[in-house]
Amino acid sequence: MNAIRSVSEFHELLSLPEPRHPLVSVINLAESVFLEDDVWKGFVNRFYCVALKREAKGKIRYGQQHYDYNKGILSFTAPNQVQYLDLNNVECGSGYLLIFHPDFLLAHPLAGNINGYNFFSYAVNEALHLSAEEEDDLITILKKINKECLHIDKHTQEIILSQIELLLNYSNRFYERQFITRKNHNHQLLTKFERLVDGYFNSSTTTQTELLTVQHIAELMNLSPNYLSDLLRIHTGQNTQQHIHQKLIEKAKEKLSTTNLSVSEIAYTLGFEHAQSFSTLFKKKTSLSPLEFRQVFN
Repeated sequence: MNAIRSVSEFHELLSLPEPRHPLVSVINLAESVFLEDDVWKGFVNRFYCVALKREAKGKIRYGQQHYDYNKGILSFTAPNQVQYLDLNNVECGSGYLLIFHPDFLLAHPLAGNINGYNFFSYAVNEALHLSAEEEDDLITILKKINKECLHIDKHTQEIILSQIELLLNYSNRFYERQFITRKNHNHQLLTKFERLVDGYFNSSTTTQTELLTVQHIAELMNLSPNYLSDLLRIHTGQNTQQHIHQKLIEKAKEKLSTTNLSVSEIAYTLGFEHAQSFSTLFKKKTSLSPLEFRQVFN
């Protein structure tokens, strides 16, 4: 897998002059020309990228997903996420790329907080649609960052990172709004989630190696785990793991109160490899051990 290690190397691949700052850059897509290079056939960046694309056309593969860009798309990638770009079917259109190396965040609170922005781990086909006014607001921030790159002194990092943090906080607001406003689509996703989880725990084929995981249910829904958890949290107040545990405990209570299966057998049917792991989770969620809960019905 090809690695684009530096801001400078990325500039070179886009036929751009050396960046003004070695660790951060705002790239105008209208001024960029992608070099015909095998690197695009499969690559990872060693830096963060925020892409605001207007009238871009083409297809990029991101992990195992494909995404067709439309007008007004804001997307995010974190370091070391695999991407594939088909240069034969790409028109950059206009827009901007903000790229910044993790080293630029060192000794700043954002270094620890950036993982809290879940959209950096979303698949590209879960990107954000913006209104024209929202695009203009973000472009204003990007232009301020670009201007500040001309002034490299002891204040540069703090000023630029404050602008990056502002951009990310705006994006958080836009993502939450998108979850809320896409009610019909989200309702369908929530219904599908409930159906898949119910089907899993009602299945007679569950084995001890098949404990339901967030990753598994997200893959069944063609969503990233963080996107699914955020969707559920916004609409239900619980993340994916909490929903799975809730359904698991409900099923366990049903089996404990209506069957003569042993605790180990119940743990096995729910997908646990070890009965002790099941008992620990059950007591954590109910304040009773499985046997103590069963005794209530005897």
